Amino acid sequence: MTDTPLWVFGYGSLMWRPGFKYKNRQVARLSGYQRSFCMWSIHYRGTVESPGLVLALDRDEASSCLGLGFEVAAQDAADALEYLRERELISSAYLEVELPMDLKDGRRVTAVTYVINRENNQYCGGIDLQKQAQVIARSHGVMGPNVEYLKNTAEHLRELGIVDADMEWLVAQVDKGGGESSDY
Repeated sequence: MTDTPLWVFGYGSLMWRPGFKYKNRQVARLSGYQRSFCMWSIHYRGTVESPGLVLALDRDEASSCLGLGFEVAAQDAADALEYLRERELISSAYLEVELPMDLKDGRRVTAVTYVINRENNQYCGGIDLQKQAQVIARSHGVMGPNVEYLKNTAEHLRELGIVDADMEWLVAQVDKGGGESSDY
């Protein structure tokens, strides 16, 4: 067993419901990816018949994503990875990769990160914000309403001082009715 900690990057629900034991967390930046509602949710926030939308990291060389870096003690790393793989790899829509992450304290570490698999049929990059709001407003899965996922993520980004204009627009849109039609 190594005494090297495991680092995990969270950018969506992992920020507000990590589900694994960690010893430290801080704001972190992942370069070359953007947070995006680019994944159909057929498990947690939607169904196969009526998919919701969840966040994924989509490759974009010109972008970066602010989120949370979680430091997991070496003795807890195996349990954390087992949990994360069960949760995040429920389908092959996410890929587990290790990427460099810049921590707020100035350190650069390698983090386990879950990014979108563009080859998977759950990938839906490029959906305009109005359409995203419509889908999110009407979708519901085993983990609850898609709106709850959106609002929890937006709230935690605000608490961390992270500005995400698209997320705020989506919250405002669903709060005022979201958009009634939602053919995907």
